Amino acid sequence: MTHPIALLTDQDLLDEVLRVAAAADCPLSCAPDVTSLRSQWHTAPLVLLDPAAVSACLDAGLPRRTGVLVVHGGDPPWAPAVALGADGVLELPVEGRSLVTALTDLGEGPPSDRGRVVSFIGGRGGAGASTLAIACGREAVALGGEAMLVDCDPLGGGIDLALGTESDQGARWPGVHATGGRVPMSALRAALPTSGNLSVLACDRAAPDPDPAAVAAVLDAGRRAGCTVICDLPRFPTASASAALDRTDLTVLVVPAEVRATAAASRVATHLLTNGRNLRLVVRGPSPGNLQPSEMAEVIGVPLLTSMRPEPGLAEVLERGRFPRNPKGPLATAARAVLKELRP
Repeated sequence: MTHPIALLTDQDLLDEVLRVAAAADCPLSCAPDVTSLRSQWHTAPLVLLDPAAVSACLDAGLPRRTGVLVVHGGDPPWAPAVALGADGVLELPVEGRSLVTALTDLGEGPPSDRGRVVSFIGGRGGAGASTLAIACGREAVALGGEAMLVDCDPLGGGIDLALGTESDQGARWPGVHATGGRVPMSALRAALPTSGNLSVLACDRAAPDPDPAAVAAVLDAGRRAGCTVICDLPRFPTASASAALDRTDLTVLVVPAEVRATAAASRVATHLLTNGRNLRLVVRGPSPGNLQPSEMAEVIGVPLLTSMRPEPGLAEVLERGRFPRNPKGPLATAARAVLKELRP
């Protein structure tokens, strides 16, 4: 028995629980009576009961057990629920989010402590932050982990274009809905297009900004699943970018080795540091004026993580919708430095 079971005599409560279970992508069995429930009382990972079902279970002498939730429509049966040893009493639909959380966690197993979120921001337009974000996702997969690339820059043209996956079937941001503030990672794996086992959630070029609640739910889902979540963020502050930054473990500021780019990046860094972000600098060469990465880091006020040489032929292959992967190239090397900083 791998999914929960419910004994609900109230049709309105049953309809609401079935709706929540569907939103949580969690299969739910429904027992017709206490006799049917008895055979699965000890094996079901979670049991959902309404007030009448709680009384029926007590009358039938079912023993106390963990993993019992009682749902009600406004008149909580506290005494019977305590007598049965219920873990919680939830009013529906008011406390539907708590039920979504319980069912989602059940379907995905215990939350992983391996999940991390890294965000990339360009110090100026065209800095190469999106390119390094993609490389970071590809390297995370190459190192044997699960990775998800999340595009939060609605004016960036769509990160799927750089990967050549713009024609692939799968969900973009408008198709991601955060019912109850949760998105099951299993649903994202099934819905999103992939590029070499890298899940890709891109902006729709004809749609508005991603919803901040959906951004938060997607990043939380990746973290719970132990995934490396890579976010491509805009330079300008948006509600969705702030939602991503609030869940980010490491923010990487990518800056070309130019005087004007350094000045622009200083403004971006000031905003990020004011909001307490864990910020590191990646300098992209070459430098027309022989500007040194260490000098840039001092001016910008951000610790230098690494510097990178130009990737040979990069502009041409990106224009053709192909993303290169040279394990010994500058992009891959810089991406691994970021991942090492993210997961010491």
